[in-house]
Amino acid sequence: MPQHKSCDKRVKTAAKANLRNQIVKSRIKTAEKKVVLAKGTDSVGDALKNAYSELDKAVKYGVIHKNKAANHKSNLAVAAAKASAVKA
Repeated sequence: MPQHKSCDKRVKTAAKANLRNQIVKSRIKTAEKKVVLAKGTDSVGDALKNAYSELDKAVKYGVIHKNKAANHKSNLAVAAAKASAVKA
């Protein structure tokens, strides 16, 4: 247990931040799965747009770095192109 009041507050704050970060990361993973599993060009486009939005929000909240989000977007674009080509 923390010995100082400020340390105790940091433990509580870190726990809250950890919970928020888990929620945001979970939303990213779900959005990415929807892109990979989407069928048809319209649903792939909508899923890709949603995934991009979730990644941008995660960057804004400071959960992930902007370069990591850019890498994820690039990989999602490749996956969406493959999904559109195969399922079209």
